[in-house]
Amino acid sequence: MTTTRDPRFIALLLLTGAATAAGCVAPGAQPQNAAGGAIKECGPEGLIDDFEDNNNQNAVVDGRGGYWYTYVDKVGSTVWPEAGEQGGTFTPSEPGYNSKFAGEVKGKIGTAAIVFGALGMNFVDPKDVYDASKYQGLTFFAKRSPNSTGKIRLKVPDVNTDPEGKICSECFNDFGVDINLTEQWQRYTFLFRDMRQMEGWGAPRKAHIDPSKLLGLQWQTQVQGADYDFAVDNVAFVCKG
Repeated sequence: MTTTRDPRFIALLLLTGAATAAGCVAPGAQPQNAAGGAIKECGPEGLIDDFEDNNNQNAVVDGRGGYWYTYVDKVGSTVWPEAGEQGGTFTPSEPGYNSKFAGEVKGKIGTAAIVFGALGMNFVDPKDVYDASKYQGLTFFAKRSPNSTGKIRLKVPDVNTDPEGKICSECFNDFGVDINLTEQWQRYTFLFRDMRQMEGWGAPRKAHIDPSKLLGLQWQTQVQGADYDFAVDNVAFVCKG
């Protein structure tokens, strides 16, 4: 019997909150890999969204142009903007990182066993796979508000973890990384090769993400009982050196 876990159904594990060593760099700094070497910027072609057009569509570049959305569990958590991949109310918020707009999500996480609230986007519309194999990873700025949990997970659904791929029998254990946001904008950079699935569940379980068949990006928190309010900006791919 085929089984799935809604986004977003993450096993009964709380996020560790530890920023991966491959990721965080100082605000405004050149992105670096785990060994400290510089990663190649992609320029305008690599931009996923900087939100400065003040709409809910990501940048229409290199075959992309999907839409932003929020999602939330149905057992007590809340989310703003209103949830929905179709018909939600996502609009950029002010301010951004040295700019006018960013993508923000906030709410309250419930206390049930499996709870979550998140901001996400699809690379194309209608939702389908996107070939990002010419890129080697992702970079973005992020911060949390005061009194918000900083524990989030960057999730990158691919053809093996998203039901759209018609492969997974236990879906939504996306490749990704755990992050602990601060109240200041910081830049985070993660290589596809360093992303991992969570332990203990999900089928199939692959050694690596498939960058040639990505579905989107999600920033999710599932800290039971926590208030959350965080924003992302200047989301982009990083290029191969």
